[in-house]
Amino acid sequence: MAKYLVQKSGPLKGEVGISGAKNAVLPIMAASLLANEKCTLRDVPALRDVNVLSELLQYLGADVEKIDDNIYTIYTEDIKCVEAPFDLVKRMRASFLVAGPLLARKGRAKVYMPGGCTIGARPIELHLKGFQALGAEINQNDVESYVEISCNRLKGAVIYLDFPSVGATENIMMAASLAEGTTVIENAAEEPEIVDLANFLNKMGAKVKGAGTETIKIEGVESLSGCSHGIIPDRIETGTFMVAAAITRGEILIRNAVASHVKAITAKLSECGVIIEETDEGLLVRGNVNPLISTNIKTMPYPGFPTDIQSPFMAFLTTVEGSSVVIENIFENRFMHVPELNRMGASIKVEGRSAIIYGARPLQGSKVIATDLRAGAAMVLAGLVAEGTTEISEIYHIERGYENFIEKFRKLGATILRIDE
Repeated sequence: MAKYLVQKSGPLKGEVGISGAKNAVLPIMAASLLANEKCTLRDVPALRDVNVLSELLQYLGADVEKIDDNIYTIYTEDIKCVEAPFDLVKRMRASFLVAGPLLARKGRAKVYMPGGCTIGARPIELHLKGFQALGAEINQNDVESYVEISCNRLKGAVIYLDFPSVGATENIMMAASLAEGTTVIENAAEEPEIVDLANFLNKMGAKVKGAGTETIKIEGVESLSGCSHGIIPDRIETGTFMVAAAITRGEILIRNAVASHVKAITAKLSECGVIIEETDEGLLVRGNVNPLISTNIKTMPYPGFPTDIQSPFMAFLTTVEGSSVVIENIFENRFMHVPELNRMGASIKVEGRSAIIYGARPLQGSKVIATDLRAGAAMVLAGLVAEGTTEISEIYHIERGYENFIEKFRKLGATILRIDE
């Protein structure tokens, strides 16, 4: 098992480039199943999750070719299989996103229950509700943990989501692209990754309007063709490096960042005294200007504060003066990093979906676990300011979602070593 050794590194300084978004590239790769021609994707991040989805697409019959580190071609003219096997799906929750494209393209999909980070239930009921509204028949086998979905041809419908689920919005949007008639998704997720997927679908010939708002309208078409598309920059990686500048009291120029995608993070860091400037070169984040103080955060669907930055931000809040309250509204099990931070000397108390952080407690290096992807990033950030050495295990979670993670931090002055055992 590989692990990271992180040492106190002082203020991080320099510049970093943001990679393509993990949460955008995965649904777009799945959407390539809708086309009968080759799709070319640029700015694809080199991630474990991308590798897993590539394996799944190849299992289904796609021809996936890596042209260079960040360019892929996906050719899905001949889909030979409509079953997403357990050994692949269990490794990544986003694997369930092949259900909508397979259903629309082939009229049937069999997908095992998805895996991924253990941060909460993240049920697929909203996905299935949408497919049923489009006319699909659902057969859920709870014993063997798979679901079969079938239809002749999907028909447009008005679908209201009880919660603005990103995955459900994406799956329904992809399925509806080849449905007969018009589909309207109400209370849809509004994330930038939804907009990127809609742009990709429209390049293929789909007719999607309203992405990025709570109402998305999809006019179904007979078929979709190939296209070329560049993935948007990763707003969660952007947020992680913004917090890195703050927690180390450093100064980082973040290139290729989209400032409008991180407004909530910018607002909260600014409340703490961090200076953030949008320049011609990128987003300049300075945690070395003012004394930094506490604030409260509450995770919400976009454009609210992102749940994926909650754990890194909490690590930062342990280092500032004052008490803070963090309320987690998205996932019920996303405080697994709290015991790890407390092991390092933090003082955090969890009460249901709330965590109270008593700041400015000196952190000490310790042996900790990356309990999930973003918690792993939080452990690295805490290790950068803790006395001594922090040993982080189960780092495969981190490498699922950050491209060249160690290399980027090292360029900024961080002392991090990756060890294979």
